[in-house]
Amino acid sequence: MADYSVYDCSIIELDKHHSERKGNLSVVENGITLPFDVKRVYYVYDVPGGESRGSHAHKTLSQLIVAASGSFSVTLDDGKVRRTFFLNRPYQGLLVHPGLWRDLEDFSSGAVCMVLASEVYQEEDYIREYDDFLKFRGIEKNSNE
Repeated sequence: MADYSVYDCSIIELDKHHSERKGNLSVVENGITLPFDVKRVYYVYDVPGGESRGSHAHKTLSQLIVAASGSFSVTLDDGKVRRTFFLNRPYQGLLVHPGLWRDLEDFSSGAVCMVLASEVYQEEDYIREYDDFLKFRGIEKNSNE
């Protein structure tokens, strides 16, 4: 795993095709739009007001997170710096590299979070405790915390 920081992650514009009469269509293609091949797609919806999702990191998995409908915030954390992205356009996605903690919050009513992942689900790829995440990153926890 490369030692990614939150500054290596960014919003990318997806191909957007517009038709006056028929709406819009956005395209994501393996090897063209993304720096990885999509092996899993899932979506999160009906998140109750005030609830959050995520609160974990992945050891090797990369993701593209898209607000397919509505809006929400994604906060990425590399153990030293936190960076928050607001997603609210279905033709944009947040490219998230492995080894970064993520929290998804502030879901609007009717929000749909679609995730395109580089790997199939593997429980052993998850880091679910923040202290374990800091150890994975090689960061000493401040004894004053």
